[in-house]
Amino acid sequence: MMMIIGLLFMGLSYLASWKLKSKFKQYSLTPLVANLSGAEVAAKMLADNGIYDVKIISVEGQLSDHYNPQNRTVNLSHDVYYGRNAAAVAVSAHECGHAVQHAKAYSMLHVRSSLVPAVNFASQYMQWIILIGVFLVNTTPIPLTIGIALFSITTFFSFVTLPVEFDASRRALVWISNSRVITAGENAMAKDALKWAAMTYVIAALGSLAQLLYLIWMLLGRRD
Repeated sequence: MMMIIGLLFMGLSYLASWKLKSKFKQYSLTPLVANLSGAEVAAKMLADNGIYDVKIISVEGQLSDHYNPQNRTVNLSHDVYYGRNAAAVAVSAHECGHAVQHAKAYSMLHVRSSLVPAVNFASQYMQWIILIGVFLVNTTPIPLTIGIALFSITTFFSFVTLPVEFDASRRALVWISNSRVITAGENAMAKDALKWAAMTYVIAALGSLAQLLYLIWMLLGRRD
């Protein structure tokens, strides 16, 4: 049963990722009436929030956009940085939403950032430890127990990420509406794109929880 649930979440994750890429491709085809690039939108949102110490830079990759609180940079992929469409506006404003969170000391962003070292450590070792634990589950529970503990850290992190991402999108959409940098129709596209981006985080979190429960079930059901 747990295996079926795991496969279900894998399918949902693939579907959400495909839908997100499809939406961004669709909304990238319609030029903005205001003809603003993602970088220009980001600069305006930061300035409107009184933030002048955050750099906006272009990075490689597709949907590789992120905000780095360590060096205070909004990192936009090439298509978003130079794009002049609703998809570019949605992504750039969302990432600036994280910068606003940082500037306003949003508590959940602080919690998420504090977990990063532990998550990086857990991610580095947990797959191998879990694999060893699965093979030795009927001999000793120790490796799988350690693996579950490490996996619990990454699962907790995925759930802490949800309010951070939702809040960043909320801030982005509020600013977009108030600043009127795009039309009502373009606003609807941006909102839809961010909705599907949020869905990928929700499915990832639930999928991680399902895997964690499966490992716990395996540990509790082992034969002594």
